[in-house]
Formats: sequence, C-alpha cells, structure tokens
Amino acid sequence: MDRQQEERPDLVVITGPTATGKTRLGALVAHRTGGEIISADSRQVYRGMDIGTGKDLDDLVVEGERVSCHLIDIRDPGYRYNVFEFQQDFLRAYEAIRRRGRLPLLVGGSGLYIEAVLRGYRLIRVPVDPAFRESLRDKSMDELVRMLASYKQLHNTTDIDTRARAIRALEIEHYYASHPEEETAFPEIHARVFALKIDRETRRANISARLRRRLEEGMIEEVQRLLHQGIDHETLQYYGLEYRYISLYLQGRLDYGTMVTRLETAIHRFAKRQMTWFRGMERRGIPIHWIDWHLPEEEKVARILHLL
Repeated sequence: MDRQQEERPDLVVITGPTATGKTRLGALVAHRTGGEIISADSRQVYRGMDIGTGKDLDDLVVEGERVSCHLIDIRDPGYRYNVFEFQQDFLRAYEAIRRRGRLPLLVGGSGLYIEAVLRGYRLIRVPVDPAFRESLRDKSMDELVRMLASYKQLHNTTDIDTRARAIRALEIEHYYASHPEEETAFPEIHARVFALKIDRETRRANISARLRRRLEEGMIEEVQRLLHQGIDHETLQYYGLEYRYISLYLQGRLDYGTMVTRLETAIHRFAKRQMTWFRGMERRGIPIHWIDWHLPEEEKVARILHLL
C-alpha cells in the first residue's frame, strides 16, 4: 500500500464538469466525515449572484443540518475576484477548519482555482496598470489573443472569453515578467482528488434541463436586479456565460430565443473545457479518482469514503 493510500489526506477535492451535482455530493461526504466545504467556484463568491452561478444552497442541507461552506457570498457584485485572492481566502478557511480538527473539502468546478491549491502556484497580487491598459485600447481582439499567446505560459485558458478578460490577462503577464522577485510560496497540501465522470449526452441533457429551470426560477430578473444596483453591462460581460448572454438580451442585442440557444451552446463548450482541464491536471501529475455519475448517490459517497 502506497503513502497516498495509507495516510488520511489533509484535503479532499470533489470536482467535475458543470451540472453534475458536485455540491450535493460534497455535502454528503462532509456530513459523514464531520468536514466543512470550501467552495472552488470563481463566481459563487459574489453576493446576489445566486441563480446564474448555481449556488444551490439547499444541496448543503443533509438530514436537516446545513453543512458549513466557506467562500460563498464573500464579495459584492461588481468586484473582479482573482486566483491570487482565492489562494489567500482558501488558506484562511483551510487552516481554520484544520485547527477545529475537521476535514476540509474543496468542492467546485473551477479547475484553475483547484490546481492553484494542489500545485501550489506561486502568485503575486497584480495591481491595475492604467497606462498599460491604455496602450491596449486600440488593439483588436485578435491582436490581444496573439499577444497573450506570445507569452510562454498563459494565466488562464479562459482568458480570451471577453476583451476585458484578455486585457487583464495581458496585464498580469506583463507584471509577472518584471516582478518575479515578489512571488510568494504556497504550502504543500496532501490532497485526495475525486471527479465525477459523466457521458457527453447525459451531461448535455443535464445542462439543458438546468438552464430551462434557472430561467423559470428568475435568472433574467436576477440580472435585472444587478443592473438596478449599478452593475454595468461591461462587468456583466466579464462574468461570462449566463450574465454575458442575458446582458446582451437585456440590451436588445439578442432576441430571447437566440439568447437561450447561444447560452446553452456556450455552457456546453464550458463543460467541455472543464473536462479538458481535468485531463490536463492528470497529465501534470495530479492523480484523480473518477466517480461514475450514474452510480446511486449513496454508492458515490461510499466509494469516496473507502478511499479516505
């Protein structure tokens, strides 16, 4: 039996593509182990962005008790959260959970955030550089993409989703190149990683059904509330997916049917990119225990507990 099998991990990770029930599975495992969840979702940090980000807080209630979950609703909408801040917030939550003698579970689908913890990315806080941004103002999106691709290592594979993301990614790479001495170390964490494996057709059906449900639950009205709070359309575009396409619809740039169709396609593509990222994590040396999504809920939990 190897070291990983013998030792209880410091951290359990439960991940997988969107619309696979990660939050519910994480809550069940946390309930059985006396653990606490740390969210690994780049958008669920925002208050008031509930339906579009899929917080599904009811999934955290197990046998009448709510499982403790950290890093949800920690920033106001309009803020632009980043992976450096996530690392710092994660560490604070992780260390507090460990001090209480409980098991931390990192649950979510943001592959970059998860890998930043597991591989201990050495990151630095990058300030806004108005002069650098001004130098990019007249660049086309294609030019920004080519500039970003010229760097040896891209900051994030989704950085070309919008113009704002591409400019921020270039700003980060530009700063990294001239401030390598500011990098800070991240502690090594012994983790056990589980990911839900689902076939393509079932995944697509789940995504489509969930999108229809969220629209019925008031996702458009949620975006309208954000606009009334003073969040502008550019920021909504930055948040991507649901917020991007509903913003275009509310501006009259897409009709309702086209908005739904394009959003659905974008979410399918996002799920595919998530799977590509997870496979890349394995190639980069992070072992993943794959759990069949089709298994009964209790059997999924049992398989994870067996490997802990």
